[in-house]
Amino acid sequence: MMTTFELIAGHPALDLVNTLDWRFRKEGPEDSLKSYDDLLRFSEQSNILTVAQARKLRHASGAQVLKRCIELREAIAEILYARLDGRSPAAASLRILERSIQAGRFQQQLRWKPEGLEWDWKENAAELPLWVLSISASDLMLSDAGHFDAVHSVRACDNPECRWLFLDTSKNHTRRWCDMKVCGNRMKARRFKAQQKR
Repeated sequence: MMTTFELIAGHPALDLVNTLDWRFRKEGPEDSLKSYDDLLRFSEQSNILTVAQARKLRHASGAQVLKRCIELREAIAEILYARLDGRSPAAASLRILERSIQAGRFQQQLRWKPEGLEWDWKENAAELPLWVLSISASDLMLSDAGHFDAVHSVRACDNPECRWLFLDTSKNHTRRWCDMKVCGNRMKARRFKAQQKR
């Protein structure tokens, strides 16, 4: 069955972290990125690759790309959860992120279009989803405080087993759940049951 990704985070790098579902659950997490095809579907659904770009890569040899993308995902997760939990991230995660961003930057080139200059990619190689996600992570995590400071708006779902990441763009910055219909209702029901037992 074809995977449909739940893209609730408001940013591709955060949606990438959320592809490891139930990350903090006692019984263990569930990974939505099991194959390179899954990565291409995620990239397409996230609008970081066009349908045409993804189609050209369908038959590429992507096992190594998937492995590096999962490494990138876990590095982003470690850094952002460390930030939210008030601790320093592992040095290895910083190195993985740095290496990924540098590789992505190396593959970019400026192109002139009628609307003006824009960054484009030198080639449509199997690594394209990895490069795009690396630059996306860079844009998020090194966001300029003079603009919308995205990294300071990153929140984790209040469900301790879920903790999906998202950008809190609510008016008063009070969003608590990845999805009110899923975790919000689940946690409310859990609290209600606990109160009934008292």
